Amino acid sequence: MTPIILTLVLLAVAIVLFATEKFPVDVVGILLVIALVLTQVLTVQEAVAGFGNDVIITIAGLFILVGGLIKTGLVDLIGRRMHRMAGDNQFVLTALIMAMAALSASVLKNTTTTAMFLPVVIGLAAKAKLPPSKLLMPLAFGAILGGSCTLIGTSTNLAVSGTIQRLGFEGLSMFELTPVGVIIVAVGIFYMLVWGRRMLPSTGGGESLTDQYSIRDYISELVVLPNSRMVGKTLRESNFSTELELNVLNIIRGEEKRIAPGAFERIHEGDVLIVEGKIPDILRVKEEAGLEIRPDFRLNDGVLEYQDIGLFEVLVMRGSDLVGQTLKTSRFRQTYDMTVLAVNRHGETFVNKLSDVMLKFGDVLLVQGSRDRIETMMSAGEVLLLEDVSHKSMRLEKRKWAITAFLVFLGLSLFKVVIGVDIPLAIAVLIGVMVLLATKTVRYAEMYELIDFRLLVLIACMMSFGAAMERTGADQFLAGNIEYYFGDFGGTAVLAGFFLLTVILTQPMSNQAAALVVLPVAIKTAVALGLNPRTFIIAITYAASFSFITPLEPACVLVYTPGRYRFMDFVKIGTALTIIVFIVAMILVPVFWPFQPPPQ
Repeated sequence: MTPIILTLVLLAVAIVLFATEKFPVDVVGILLVIALVLTQVLTVQEAVAGFGNDVIITIAGLFILVGGLIKTGLVDLIGRRMHRMAGDNQFVLTALIMAMAALSASVLKNTTTTAMFLPVVIGLAAKAKLPPSKLLMPLAFGAILGGSCTLIGTSTNLAVSGTIQRLGFEGLSMFELTPVGVIIVAVGIFYMLVWGRRMLPSTGGGESLTDQYSIRDYISELVVLPNSRMVGKTLRESNFSTELELNVLNIIRGEEKRIAPGAFERIHEGDVLIVEGKIPDILRVKEEAGLEIRPDFRLNDGVLEYQDIGLFEVLVMRGSDLVGQTLKTSRFRQTYDMTVLAVNRHGETFVNKLSDVMLKFGDVLLVQGSRDRIETMMSAGEVLLLEDVSHKSMRLEKRKWAITAFLVFLGLSLFKVVIGVDIPLAIAVLIGVMVLLATKTVRYAEMYELIDFRLLVLIACMMSFGAAMERTGADQFLAGNIEYYFGDFGGTAVLAGFFLLTVILTQPMSNQAAALVVLPVAIKTAVALGLNPRTFIIAITYAASFSFITPLEPACVLVYTPGRYRFMDFVKIGTALTIIVFIVAMILVPVFWPFQPPPQ
C-alpha cells in the first residue's frame, strides 16, 4: 500500500470514528498519530510536533482568561442589564441575546459563551413568562455566528492560523475575519428575528419540575405499619433498593419533621416514606414489607423540597467525570450526597432503572439535594445549574482584574498594528494569565482545571495528520483530482464545494478536525488552479464555524435538552440559516480576499 493510499485510509477510519463517537475525539486523535508512526508515514518527532505549536499555548491561556471572567460574575451582570432593557418583549430579548452572545463569543469562544449565558437566559425566559425554547436556540446560534468574527472567537480559528503558518503562509491577524464576520452576524440575527423566531417551538417552562419530568406516577407515600419487618432497621439493612427496588427520597416523622435519609437512618413505626419506583414494585410492598400505600397522596415539588433541600436541573458538562459512567459506577448518591430522580436526554425522559443509564454530555438531571452541593459540582466543572446562580462562589471584587487581564491580552496582540511591534499571541495571552494569577483572580491550584486538555490534544494530533497529508503527497493527490473534475467550473464553484464539504464534515466531526482535514487539500487545489490560497483558507475557516443544521455542535448540545427541542427543530431552522450564511460568504469572501493571488 502506497503512503498516499495509507494516509487516506487512515483519514477515512478517523472520520468514521469521529462520527460514531465510539471513542472520545482526543483518543481518536492519539490513535491516528500512533498509526502514522507505526506505519512509518511520520517519524516520532514529526508526529508529536503539533504539541509544540504555539497555538496550543494560546488556546490554553485563553481558557484561563475566560475562566477569570466567569469566576467574577460578569455574565450575571450582563443578564440583569438585558432584562432591564428588554422587559418581557420577546423580539427585543431575542435581538439582545443574539447580539450579546455574538459579541461575547468573538472573544470568549462560542461554546464557553453559550454555557455562561445558558442559566441567565433561562432566568430571563422565566421573568418574561416565555418558554425557554424561544430564547435558547437564538443564544446558541448567536454565539456560533459571533465566533467567526475574530481570531480568538473559536479554537478552530486559532488552529487554522497555526496550521497555515506551518505551511508557509502568514497567520490570521486578530481582526482579519471581522469585516465579513460582522456582516454575517447581522444577516443571521435578521433571519432569526424575521423568520427563524416564528419557527421556534413553544416547549419547556411553566410546569413544575415533577410535571415536566412526568415522575408523578413513580413516586408514592408509604406508612410504616406496627408489624412491619422494617421497624428498627436502617435503610441499608432493609434493602429497599436491592430487594424492593425502591428509592427512599424523604422520611416524614411526627410533626412534619422531614429527614433527608442516609444509609444508616433507622426506620420507626409510623414513619411516612416518600419513595420512588415502578408501580408494580410499589404495589407489592404491603405484603412483603408491612407498608401501607396512602391513596390520597398528591405529588408536587413541595413534597420533595424542605429546609435546604430542593429540586434542581443540572446539565452534564463536556469533560465531566460523569460522562461515560452510570449513577451506579460513579457512586453518585454517596459521592455528591444528592439523589437523581430523572434524566432527560433530547426530549426522552428516563425514570426507571436510572442507576444503569450511561450519562452523556448534554444530559439534564433532575436532582434532589442542597444548592451548596450543586455549587461544589459546578466549581469542579462537572455540571451546569440551569437557573440563575448564587453569588457566593463568585469573586465580584476581582471583576476589574479579570477585565484588565483580558484587555492587556487584546492590547498586546494589537501592538503590531498600532506601533509596529510584533508580540506573539502566545506571549500576549501568557502575560494576561500572569495578571490573573498575581491578583488571585484565578488561583494557581485551579488554573489547570480551567483548561480543556481534550481539545488541545485533538488540535495537536490533527496538525500532525496535516503534516502527514503534506509529506506523503495525499493533499496534492486529492487536489489534482478536484482540479481535474471541477476546475472547469471556475474558482467560485470550487470554493463553494470546499465550503459545503467543510460544513458537512462539521456535523459528525469536531469543527477543528473538519477544518484541519480539508485545509491542506483546499490550499493545494487553489495553488494548482492559480488562485489565491488565502481565499480558500478564509472560506474554510468560516465554514467550520457555521454548524447549525444538527444539534451536534457543542454550543447546540448545551441548549438541546434544556430547550426541549426536537432534532428536526435544528434541521428546519438551522438549514435555512446555513444556506443564508453560505450565500453571504460566497459573495463577500472573494471581495475581501480576491481569487487573483497578490503580486509577489
